[in-house]
Amino acid sequence: MKLLRVGTAGRERPALLGPDGTLRDLSGIVADIDGTLLADEDALGRIRSAAAAGDLPALDTAGLRTGPPLARIGKIVCIGLNYHDHARETGAEPPAEPVVFFKAPDTVVGPDDTVLIPRGSVKTDWEVELAVVIGRTARYLESAEDALAHVAGYAVAHDVSEREFQIERGGTWDKGKNCETFNPLGPWLVTADEVPDPQNLSLRLWVNGELKQNGTTAEQIFPVGEVVRHVSRFMTLYPGDVVNTGTPAGVAMGHPEPKPYLRAGDVVELEVTGLGRQRQVLAQA
Repeated sequence: MKLLRVGTAGRERPALLGPDGTLRDLSGIVADIDGTLLADEDALGRIRSAAAAGDLPALDTAGLRTGPPLARIGKIVCIGLNYHDHARETGAEPPAEPVVFFKAPDTVVGPDDTVLIPRGSVKTDWEVELAVVIGRTARYLESAEDALAHVAGYAVAHDVSEREFQIERGGTWDKGKNCETFNPLGPWLVTADEVPDPQNLSLRLWVNGELKQNGTTAEQIFPVGEVVRHVSRFMTLYPGDVVNTGTPAGVAMGHPEPKPYLRAGDVVELEVTGLGRQRQVLAQA
């Protein structure tokens, strides 16, 4: 299933994108798309049954905003330097175990919402990523296979980053990762049954129509199952938590000087195989 949330910011309603491309209203059978729903197999079953029976009313998409596909996110765990090609382009040694940092849930915006360049920023960068959405409580998992069984679905994430704040200002990476609007998510939450192999997905990102990133999750240093297993050894993952699994080569930081960091007015578009496409216009905060 392709689950999403549509409507004005803060007032989105749950919806389903049918196989024929018709947007269907779910608000009559579920309150929202969130961790509570993802952990409830009966509620997910009701959605599947209603969709199969043709009982879901169609929505008029004209002028309808697509919001983040997940409400009330508990935490966003991010994995840094998780692609061999990205490590090479930045001159970094591949890490011995996953590099973990956090983004606050309030950085999440819709897939086509405006992204703001922070005040004083000169090094705002792009990163297309595969986001993993947790569907079952995960703690001290023993295997990557078990970890994948705890995944509810997948989405496109844009891990917008300010490299000066992240690297040159001391402290943790978090300062360069948590500026407002720095985590567009969606358009869809695609349930795990529709993604049989998360290590066989293409990721692409364009800036002003120029292809900048063109990678594959096959290049991940730590595959999705291992990432979730590893993180579960250090913290409990709950339904509705999100794990951003890293970015492939092609970020602005990896370019020769002058590095083409983002500026107000730039247009970024990104996609992951089968998970939809995002488009953001950059503006000054």
